[in-house]
Amino acid sequence: MSELHKFLFDGLPVRGMLVRLTDSWREVLARREPGQAYPTELRNMLGEMSAAAVLMQANIKFNGALVLQVMGDGPVKLAVAESHPDLSFRATAKCVGEVPAGATLEAMVNVHGQGRCAITLDPKDKFPGQQPYQGIVPLHGDRREPLKQVSEALEHYMLQSEQLDTRLVLAANGDIAAGLLIQRLPVEGEGNLAGRRNEDDIGLSEAFNRIAILAGTLTAEELLTLDADTILRRLFWEETVTRFEPQAPRFACTCSRERVGQMLLGLGREEADDVLAERGDIEIACDFCGRHYRFDAVDVGALFAPPGRQPDGADATLQ
Repeated sequence: MSELHKFLFDGLPVRGMLVRLTDSWREVLARREPGQAYPTELRNMLGEMSAAAVLMQANIKFNGALVLQVMGDGPVKLAVAESHPDLSFRATAKCVGEVPAGATLEAMVNVHGQGRCAITLDPKDKFPGQQPYQGIVPLHGDRREPLKQVSEALEHYMLQSEQLDTRLVLAANGDIAAGLLIQRLPVEGEGNLAGRRNEDDIGLSEAFNRIAILAGTLTAEELLTLDADTILRRLFWEETVTRFEPQAPRFACTCSRERVGQMLLGLGREEADDVLAERGDIEIACDFCGRHYRFDAVDVGALFAPPGRQPDGADATLQ
């Protein structure tokens, strides 16, 4: 069963989370169409992104969707992991070329230095005219060196965009996607993406650095094979750790016939009629869960009969 564990280090401004996606991650992979399994390297990257999205959603307590995207100019054009307040998540990727064996993040999405990492916070109940918050950082460090792992990209994002010291360890395979997050608590207000660092207190920095170094000794194999109790005991046996009741992340897709219909409205009547004339109906498959939606001529006519608003996004691919 998938689990998320939250914990605090007593007397220190440091928090942590550990997530292990098991059955839920396998369901993400099982939703792929037959013969369209992800290359190993892309599968593992998407698993790491899924674990990271769940960790970050649980970290900020945001009432809306957190969407983590990595996009660029390599064979992987886009990878997306989305998580919601109930810790449901989904993930997908678009690959247009061959992913080399052993490919790093750079080789998959940042071949010519155009790769980007974006985090979007989309409120569940928007005010009129309210736009989602989005932060974007390039997939290279301060000295322009390419970032080779998802964890590096997200640590860079949190430091550059949100001024939060963060240590992330991520790993994934075909059975498990897992992650450990260690973060220094903001000095002011509730711990969230808007927090500030305390640059003046050397003791606080040393406390975070010590725990971050311990977290960095965790290997991918340990993260994927050991249970949460064993990992936390091995890493932080000298620290006093307060743990909270574990939560259960799960796979869930937010696609619906209504949302797909809104996407068709966005395509326009002329294009929809062209597809109908060529194929007899319109079949659309959700990129996240693989569910198919079919619209015949009657469905399309009913869809365009009343005035419709423009969609705010799409989750599907025209088949």
